Amino acid sequence: MVAPTQAATPAPPESIPQPPAPEPAQVAKTPDPVDALVAQVEKEYQAGQENYKAGRHEEARRNFDRAFDLLLSSNLDINSDPRLEREFDRVLETYNSFERVGLRPAEGSSEQKSEPAPIDEANEVTYPVDPNIKAKAEAEIQSTRSDLPLMMTDQVASYINYFSTTRGRTILENALIRSGRYDQMMRKTLKEEGVPQDLIYLAQAESGFHPLALSRVGARGIWQFMASRARGYGLQRSLWVDERQDPEKATRAAAHHLKDLYQQFGDWYLAMAAYNSGPGTVQSAVKRTGYADFWELYRRNVLPRETRNYVPIIVAVTIMAKNPAQYGLDHLEREKPVPYDTVTVDNSVDLRLVAECIDVSPSELQELNPSLLRMTTPQAPGFKLRLPAGTQEKFETAIAVIPPEMRVWWRYHKVVPGDTLSSIAGTYRSTPKAIAEANHLEDSASLAPESKLAIPIVPGKHSTTEDGATYARHATRYRIRKGDTVQSVADNFAVPPAMVRRWNRLKGESLRGRSVVYVHLPITPKADRVARASNFSKSRQKKAVQAAQSPKNPVVRHKVKQGETLYSIASVYKTTVDALKRDNRNVATLRPGMVLVIR
Repeated sequence: MVAPTQAATPAPPESIPQPPAPEPAQVAKTPDPVDALVAQVEKEYQAGQENYKAGRHEEARRNFDRAFDLLLSSNLDINSDPRLEREFDRVLETYNSFERVGLRPAEGSSEQKSEPAPIDEANEVTYPVDPNIKAKAEAEIQSTRSDLPLMMTDQVASYINYFSTTRGRTILENALIRSGRYDQMMRKTLKEEGVPQDLIYLAQAESGFHPLALSRVGARGIWQFMASRARGYGLQRSLWVDERQDPEKATRAAAHHLKDLYQQFGDWYLAMAAYNSGPGTVQSAVKRTGYADFWELYRRNVLPRETRNYVPIIVAVTIMAKNPAQYGLDHLEREKPVPYDTVTVDNSVDLRLVAECIDVSPSELQELNPSLLRMTTPQAPGFKLRLPAGTQEKFETAIAVIPPEMRVWWRYHKVVPGDTLSSIAGTYRSTPKAIAEANHLEDSASLAPESKLAIPIVPGKHSTTEDGATYARHATRYRIRKGDTVQSVADNFAVPPAMVRRWNRLKGESLRGRSVVYVHLPITPKADRVARASNFSKSRQKKAVQAAQSPKNPVVRHKVKQGETLYSIASVYKTTVDALKRDNRNVATLRPGMVLVIR
C-alpha cells in the first residue's frame, strides 16, 4: 500500500528566528514495556542455560522459574504481543526439554508421559480402494443418521480399507473403547455450543480419545490443539499445567473454534480442514481457485497433504463408528464415564501425599487430572483437583493435618505391625519427636496397625524422581560382577535404569571400566527393617537359597504391597532377587496385589 502524499509544509519566514533543533540526547524516548520485559526474561533464560550446561541444575531450575514468573506476574497480556508469545513458548519448551534429560524441580514433578497421536500414523498410509468396501459403504451412508454431511469418495473408501486392516482396526477399536469415558460429556458440550455432535469423531481420528496424545508437530490433547491456537481459546499453559490435556476444557475450546470456522467458511468439511491446517491456509486455497468446496480443493491439490487426508480419515471413522455391526465393532465393551469429586487447592500439594490421604495410587490421580504435567499441583491458588468419587471428605480431613506450606514434602504412613516411632523416623529421615508432635502422640505411645501418621519431612531431605518413587539419601555401594549391565543392576534393586545411569553419570548399558556403582534404595514402609546392601557373596547366596528351600521353610506366597520391591521382599525373606526371579517366571516389575512364590 502506498502512503498518501502529504502537502509540503511552507518554510518559516527568515525574520522569525527558529529554535534550534534538539540534540539527539535531549529527545526523550518512551521505553517499550514489552522490550523491557523480554530483556528481563531473556537474562534469566540465558543464565538458566549456562547453569544447566555447567551442571548446576538447581540454579538452572531457579532461573527458569524466575523467567516464567516474570512473564506470568507482569501486567502485560502474553496474548497481546507476538514477542511475548514467542518468549513464553521458548522458555516453556526449553524448560521441558531440559527436564526430560535430567533437570528436576526440588518439589518433585514427574512430567506426564505423552502418547503418539494416531492421526500421524493414519496420515502416512496409502491403501487401495476396494470396490466391494466402497459399494458397501455407499449403501450404508443412505441409512446412516448423522448431523455431519457424509460423502463417499475414493479417499474415504481407502481409509475404510485401512481401518479394516489388523493395524488400523486396532487403532480404531482402542479409540472406540476409550470413547465411552468421554462420549456423554463431549456430546453434551458440542450440543450446548451449537455444533454437530458427530464432530466427536474428529477427536477420535485425531487422538483416539487419549488426553496425553502428542503429534509430531506439537499438537496436544484429545482435540490436538497447537499452543498458539489453544491460548486464543482460553486454554492455559504453565510449567505445571497444560489445559490442552483437560478433556472438558479442551472440548469446550474445540467446539468454540469449530463454530468460528464454520461461520467463516459455511461448510463443515472446510471447517475441519481449517481446524487441521489453519484458516489462513484454507482461505488462501479458496481464493486461488475460486472454489469453496473441499473435494474440489482436494482434486486441485492446493491443500497440504496432511489436510487432504484429514477430512477423509474423519469421514471414514464416522461411517464405521456409526455402523458398528456392519464392521464387526458391536462386540466392543466401551469404558464408562469416571465420576469424580472436585476440591479447590490453594497451595502446591504432591499427588503422592494426596494418594496417601485417600488410599489410592498416584497414577489414579494422574489419570483423573491429565492436565497436570507433574506430580504436584500449581503454586498458584485455585487449582481444581479431581479426586475419585466419594473421597472429598476423607481428603479434606487428612490434608488439614498437614501445614499448607509442607504439602509438597510431608507424607502419610500407614502403620504395620512392629512399627515404632523410631523405626518410622528412620525410614523417612525424620525424628520420633517430630512425628509424635505432628500426631499429638507421646514418644512411647503404642501404634495401632492400619492407623495413619503424618510424617514431617524437612524440605530437601528426600529426593523425588520421574517414576514417582522416593529414594534413600545414602547410596548403597554395589560391586560389579562379570556380565552386569545397567539393566541387570536396575532389575536387582528394582529401580529404573535411568536412575542408575543418573546416580553414576553413565551413558548407555555398559559398565565397562567400573568396579562399583552406587544405588539409592527405594524408601518403603519396611525399608528400616531390610538390609541396606545386596553384595551377597556367592556362598551367602547359596546358603540363603538352601535355607529358603529346606523342609523347615515351606513354600510361602507373598502378596505384593504398594511400594515393595524385589530387593525389599528378598531381604525380608532372607533370599535373593535372583531366586525370586527364578521362582516367579523371571518377574521384573511388581504390581500391588501380585502374588510371589517364596521358596
